[in-house]
Amino acid sequence: MTTDSDTLPSLTEISEKATEYLHDETLSLEDYENLSNAISELTPLVRTGSTYFVLGSYGREEIRRLQLVKDRFNRRPNSYAFLMVDVRGEWKNGVFKFRVLADFSDHIVGVVEHDQSGFLVEQGLFVAEESYFEKTHVLQRTYSDEWPYSWMQESVFELLERDGRLYRWEDEDELSKTTDKIP
Repeated sequence: MTTDSDTLPSLTEISEKATEYLHDETLSLEDYENLSNAISELTPLVRTGSTYFVLGSYGREEIRRLQLVKDRFNRRPNSYAFLMVDVRGEWKNGVFKFRVLADFSDHIVGVVEHDQSGFLVEQGLFVAEESYFEKTHVLQRTYSDEWPYSWMQESVFELLERDGRLYRWEDEDELSKTTDKIP
């Protein structure tokens, strides 16, 4: 992504994108004001050389690992990594928020540990939307005695593995090292 301030998306461009994602709905004045307030939080996404949108489960143990991945990316020069929860503001809905953030990110990185909550909807979106799929990498946790993934997730993993964008890890040390393999 370019760092030229002349190419920053305007509130109008982002609101047009928002309206497109909300289908036949239009943004209310309150929605528009909330979106306007959230725009300032998007600035690092468009002013940084490489942005990483890190997704995963927000359970107590899992969020710690998401923060670890985010920190690994933020250690890179001219990089900015964030979680969806890091971008506050009032959003119309979660899918809408995901799509706007994914549009302005260079990389979407999923940290997958199981098929319980987490970001299952987003996994479906980044497979269905080619522009998201092309910039998606998944860090899949492996287990020696169980396999806590659904058949739909397995299909996503196969597609990503075929493209060399599936990375496996078992413990936090391995997660750190594996994160470093993502461009």
